[in-house]
Amino acid sequence: MKLNPVCLSAGGIFESIESGPSGPEELAFKFALNTINRNRTLLPNTTLTYDIQRINVFDSFEASRKACEQLSLGVAAIFGPSHSSSANAVQSISNALGVPHIQTRWKHQVSDNRDSYYVSLYPDFSSLSRAILDLVHFFRWRMVTVVYDDSTGLIRLQELIKAPSRYNIRLKIRQLAADTKDAKPLLKEMKKAKEFHVIFDCSHEMAGWILKQALSMGMVTEYYHYIFTTLDLFALDMEPYRFSGVNMTGFRILNTESPQVSSIIEKWSMERLQAPPKPDSGLLDGFMTTDAALMYDAVHVVAVSIQQSPQITVSSLQCNRHKPWRFGGRFISLIKEASWDGLTGRILFNKTNGLRTDFDLDVISLKENGLEKIGTWDPPRGLNMSENHKSKVTNITDSLSNKSLRVSTILEEPYVMFKKSDKPLYGNDRFEGFCVDLLRELSGILGFRYEIRLVEDGRYGAFEESTGQWSGMVRELMDHKADLAVAPLTITYVREKVIDFSKPFMTLGISILYRKPNGTNPGVFSFLNPLSPDIWMYILLACLGVSCVLFVIARFSPYEWYNPHPCNPDSDVVENNFTLLNSFWFGVGALMRQGSELMPKALSTRIVGGIWWFFTLIIISSYTANLAAFLTVERMESPIDSADDLAKQTKILYGVVEDGATMTFFKVLKEASALGVQNIGGIFIVLAAGLVLSVFVAVGEVLYKSKQNAQIEKVPDANTRGRPFTPLSDI
Repeated sequence: MKLNPVCLSAGGIFESIESGPSGPEELAFKFALNTINRNRTLLPNTTLTYDIQRINVFDSFEASRKACEQLSLGVAAIFGPSHSSSANAVQSISNALGVPHIQTRWKHQVSDNRDSYYVSLYPDFSSLSRAILDLVHFFRWRMVTVVYDDSTGLIRLQELIKAPSRYNIRLKIRQLAADTKDAKPLLKEMKKAKEFHVIFDCSHEMAGWILKQALSMGMVTEYYHYIFTTLDLFALDMEPYRFSGVNMTGFRILNTESPQVSSIIEKWSMERLQAPPKPDSGLLDGFMTTDAALMYDAVHVVAVSIQQSPQITVSSLQCNRHKPWRFGGRFISLIKEASWDGLTGRILFNKTNGLRTDFDLDVISLKENGLEKIGTWDPPRGLNMSENHKSKVTNITDSLSNKSLRVSTILEEPYVMFKKSDKPLYGNDRFEGFCVDLLRELSGILGFRYEIRLVEDGRYGAFEESTGQWSGMVRELMDHKADLAVAPLTITYVREKVIDFSKPFMTLGISILYRKPNGTNPGVFSFLNPLSPDIWMYILLACLGVSCVLFVIARFSPYEWYNPHPCNPDSDVVENNFTLLNSFWFGVGALMRQGSELMPKALSTRIVGGIWWFFTLIIISSYTANLAAFLTVERMESPIDSADDLAKQTKILYGVVEDGATMTFFKVLKEASALGVQNIGGIFIVLAAGLVLSVFVAVGEVLYKSKQNAQIEKVPDANTRGRPFTPLSDI
């Protein structure tokens, strides 16, 4: 039969539960065909008819049989089914017989064959994955949890899963339990692990279930941020979550802001063509789902291709004969080249694989007024957030206004105390003190409400190494049992790593008060106080050691021996200035900063002298600086000079608050004393290294001189008697 101007039939294969109502895709298929037939502007001379076949879910054999039945009747295109196993069976038949196969669900088995008779209106999954990754970068997430309901989710999110190897992102992947709607065990694990940035890859039905269960578990608060990959987030009932403060972001391909699209959706709702929402699905009544909108656009794309293909006829095709439709190649080419602005925006196909790689997504976020558009995303340009959202400066007064905060505190006079009253008091009226007054003033300025709660374990908060957990108010802030802690809580480095502090409202320190004793005169040996006894002993031993090393190396090196009679160059008598006493005198002179008349000549002895001079420079400088402090500042004699003295005595009783900052201070306090090995011990290491180096240099000098003398001995002078010289011959 003629394609123009007579009737044209389209086949639809849809999956549904046996004896169940029609699904949204089937209803949208009928709705689109009826709309085209009523509105003759697109196909004025053609009437579209349809043949609809229903199959069970995942029944690929039944899908193949129904497709063959439709092809025998003569159809120009087959729409559906949705699930991959059934869709692949229909696609193989369409490719064999040359009939276009139109899909509206995502496909991961991409064919690069230009002759493939397949097109999909669902956005390319790799592009969607890049859109989610761009959102993660925009929100500056560094720790992300991905939750998926089936294995195809890992394929859809492959760009995000590759992110840790290319970006500074830590990724944790979790899977929802199969064949169950109970997500509470998984949510409980996420809450315990403090996973606040979560991406859910699931259907809109499962998304509704997850939100309900998260709400019952206290996970729908401002501390959490969820991204849903379903394109039907806009169709979910968000009324229970609008004022929770939760951060919820998603995508929408349905262009609801267009007047033309709004008119079509309104007709869809008025005619009640959409199947009623399933119980507990969370869908709003009358909303057109993304699958339905894509099916509506798919029918119109085929209609546009029909308009551009006159004189094309269809015929009955038999699956067992394998004789393809002779106009199929031309018709699928027209479909891949078609362009249409539909309910889901502009529609363009990749001519090679038939995928929809050019599309626009709206970025939507939950606000108090419901889901609002905050930006757009498209494959060429990427993420483009609206200026209001991108550059919005949060006003602290507006952000806290009318909010209810849970305040954790601890009883500590005069900061927080129970109010004395003859009448029973309730709520915040039970407390008084500086922190309570401060909280009341802040509430009046910023306009928030608050509820004061005493910390359960009665502790400020410290890290317990045995359990690896925090305690007290710090733990309640980390677990979000409290939004704020107002107490005399000291700011410490370890606490700042896990919680945030405001500017301190009071500055205090740790002090011990006692009666000042009368001053005492310095002792005869007070000059020894700047250095500890260990250091004095090490200096004496170093002086003796250096003297001995200098003596040995000077005897070893041939360059330290000289002729005492310069007028007689042939004299065999040589001398060495560095005797044992002279070597010791050299070391003492350098230590006293007086010097001596002894001057090293060899490189090895000069290394020893230079290292010893550097050593004495550091020692004398440290001693001089510390001596000035010891002699100019009056030393107070008291029974308690340090925390160690406080622990050793028993006359004075003392204590600290458990898990407080003072207790932590005494735990990590290092004993203060005069300059000891831990302060200037490094100079001794330098000294030892220098002595070892000088020994190696001295050995090198001996070897060099011996080799030089050996060469001289090979060519003796006939008039003189030469003898080999070694420095040890005169020792």
